[in-house]
Amino acid sequence: MSRHLLFSKVRNVAIAAVAVMALAPMARAQDTIKVGVLHSLSGTMAISEVSLRDVVMMAIDEINAEGGVLGRQIEPVVVDPASDWDLFAEKAKQLLLQDDVAATFGCWTSVSRKSVLPVFEQHNGLLFYPVQYEGEECSKNVFYTGAAVNQQAAPAVQYLLDEGFTRFYLLGTDYVYPRTTNKILKAMLEAKGISSDDYRVKYTPFHHQDYQSIVAEIKEFAAPGDTCVISTINGDSNVPFYKEFANQGLTADDVPIMAFSVAEDELRGMDTSALVGHLAAWNYYQSIDTRDNASFVEAFKAYCEANGLPGGADRVTDDPIEAAYYGVYVWAAAVEKAGTTDVDAVRTAAYGLEFDAPGGAKKIDEVNHHTWKPVLIGEILADGQFGIVWESDGLVRPMPWSEYTSADRDCDHVNHDGTYMKAMAP
Repeated sequence: MSRHLLFSKVRNVAIAAVAVMALAPMARAQDTIKVGVLHSLSGTMAISEVSLRDVVMMAIDEINAEGGVLGRQIEPVVVDPASDWDLFAEKAKQLLLQDDVAATFGCWTSVSRKSVLPVFEQHNGLLFYPVQYEGEECSKNVFYTGAAVNQQAAPAVQYLLDEGFTRFYLLGTDYVYPRTTNKILKAMLEAKGISSDDYRVKYTPFHHQDYQSIVAEIKEFAAPGDTCVISTINGDSNVPFYKEFANQGLTADDVPIMAFSVAEDELRGMDTSALVGHLAAWNYYQSIDTRDNASFVEAFKAYCEANGLPGGADRVTDDPIEAAYYGVYVWAAAVEKAGTTDVDAVRTAAYGLEFDAPGGAKKIDEVNHHTWKPVLIGEILADGQFGIVWESDGLVRPMPWSEYTSADRDCDHVNHDGTYMKAMAP
């Protein structure tokens, strides 16, 4: 399937056709292809993951309206792991062994991905993971459609350094993604000449709600000036954090926040009037001004309204939503190319696949299961959208292993067996 054909369906499927598709599970036909949808619909991560379920269902409906895959309809099997990491593994096992799905689209947090990874590897399943992550992973059973650290966190920190910031408060939720990302960022900062006295690291549990003392600490740390916050807070804790930040009188002019897990969807639940000017690093924004993206945004809003989903036509798109959406199309294109849903054949067919996503051209890497994509830094606007203030020069090659902490490692599933040690220059 050509790059053009992969996403031309978005422009060609009428909004009326999208509207008639119900969110409820499809009646099972005798000859359908089952896929799993593994996102938290309840619990602390529902604020972010429900929309990924919604857009995956929309993509499936669009593909089915155009005849399905290999002439067969796709049948989604939707489960709710409820922000419970052990339950993620149980649900993944159910999808692979009981429901016999050909692929699964799911997870947000790295702890949920780490929980299901042994299941997918043991049973040779295929997971499409749509969220930015910390790297240091190279599984043949996962396609990573979100960003690696060199496609989000590292260029964001470089942007702040270039803007003259010299003090960094690294604040995150206490789990593997923030801890590993901050390990890499600390090594990067020190490599760039930032003393350990000029950065601070703090973690809070999932669903943490009281940020009063932490924001007070940030104010004290920021007193010398040229200070910013690097936020890897995930889930519903973002709401009280930004609220407390504003309550204590801090603004983006004083101490800008650079966030890696706050996008348009999370901002729907916040008072954005006090957040104007704070920053985020992603690879897609709803504000990208192209015809393809406008069609995607319109289709998602229409789908949500037609299916009675909360927010309806006021819903927004964001980076993980786009990545979850095109993940379904990448899988479908690889299946068509392979002529089968066999995991090994589909994996090989996906290597090097180029396609036009709603936000523009992207590519699945030829060997490492990650996605080439642009890097975009945006500032929050009063309407909850982002204005793009910086972007990379074209697509950035994904590097699962960071040059700052693991320069001797790389990921290659074609010429090597996944992670391998590189020959280093003497």
